[in-house]
Amino acid sequence: MSLIRSTLSNPLSTDIWSPFGSRTNEISSFASAHVDWKETPEAHVFKADLPGLKKEEVKVEIEEGRVLQISGERSVEKEDKNDKWHRVERGRGEFLRRFWLPENAKVDEVKASMENGVLTVTIPKAEEKKPEVKSIEISG
Repeated sequence: MSLIRSTLSNPLSTDIWSPFGSRTNEISSFASAHVDWKETPEAHVFKADLPGLKKEEVKVEIEEGRVLQISGERSVEKEDKNDKWHRVERGRGEFLRRFWLPENAKVDEVKASMENGVLTVTIPKAEEKKPEVKSIEISG
C-alpha cells in the first residue's frame, strides 16, 4: 500500500490527509515532520520524527472531534557574528500535520509520549460490534 502526497495547487494547503474518505491531502509547512501511521488490532499508532525538539515545543490536539493535529516549531539556532555557515539543511520553523481519524478511534483516550526525538501518539480503537445472530426455529 502506498501513500500519495497530493499537493496539486498549493503545497502548503490546509487540507487533511485521510485514507478513509474524500479528504486526501496532507499538509506540512516550513519544517517537515515525517509521520508513520499504523493500525494494530487495539489502536491507531502515530510516530513522528521530531529530532532536536523537546516535548514542550510540540502540541498534540484533537480538533473537530475526529482530526488529530500534531504541530510545533523548530527554532532557529542562536547565531554568533563570528559564525560562518557552509550549509544549512535542517528544517526550521513551524510544522503542522493533520490526520482525519476513522470512526473507531476513541478520541477521548489519546496518549502521547516523546523519547529520543520520536513522538508516539496512541489512540485506542473501539471494539467492533459483532452482528447479533438469532436462530429462527423452522416449523412444519
